[in-house]
Amino acid sequence: MKQSVEADNSPIEDLLSWKRGRPADIEGRSKKLWLLPDGLCLIEIIPSLRSFTYDRDELVEETGPLRLDFYERAAAKLADAGIRTAFSRRISATCYVAEYHPAPPFEVVVKNRAVGSTLVKYPGLFQENQPLPAPVVKFDYRVDPEDQPIGEDYLRALGLPVEELRRQALAVNTTLRDWLHPVELWDFCLIFGFSDDHEPVLISEVSQDCMRLRHSDGSPLDKDLFRRGASQETITSQWRRLFDGLG
Repeated sequence: MKQSVEADNSPIEDLLSWKRGRPADIEGRSKKLWLLPDGLCLIEIIPSLRSFTYDRDELVEETGPLRLDFYERAAAKLADAGIRTAFSRRISATCYVAEYHPAPPFEVVVKNRAVGSTLVKYPGLFQENQPLPAPVVKFDYRVDPEDQPIGEDYLRALGLPVEELRRQALAVNTTLRDWLHPVELWDFCLIFGFSDDHEPVLISEVSQDCMRLRHSDGSPLDKDLFRRGASQETITSQWRRLFDGLG
């Protein structure tokens, strides 16, 4: 397929005008992706919020820029810590250029507290919101309508570096917790692609849409607000609070 831009070296307006009128090469519930030359892609955030458990699915326009505000800063912090992410540069309120690596059908989840799927899948093992003595890393197979836990030996049978993915996920956890303090990071999910030399690359967005965060006063700063039925105005105002005092 011929391209009319030179990817990461192109002026921002060239990239934005190039994608207008072109169907996305890949489209999901929360993003559209256009393939670019040189192993890059252009990604546009769709400001959607979805909860399978609470059967709620809406567009909340202001969450798109807030997600990218957070991701841009998080990617810089992770890079400083030696963690390779796909993020390259932001080109608009909701668009950015990234390395393109195909997404595998599984994600890596880190839990610092017993919340969400831990309580649903394993009722009675932990008290709700209980701090875990050490971060728990698990792998979920990404499938509609609800992701399912997958045994690590299945991933090893596919030749995937399970221990390295675990190490990287824990490194992300440490970096984000240190950066966000005193905001508490309760859990989050990551998707890793792989470079040509088979090294893991964090390709998923790191934002309020894929983690649970608690303000020092105990209030949620993430998608739990949506899950609980909060108004769009409450969601966006709370998400903005996340940036108060954030370096």
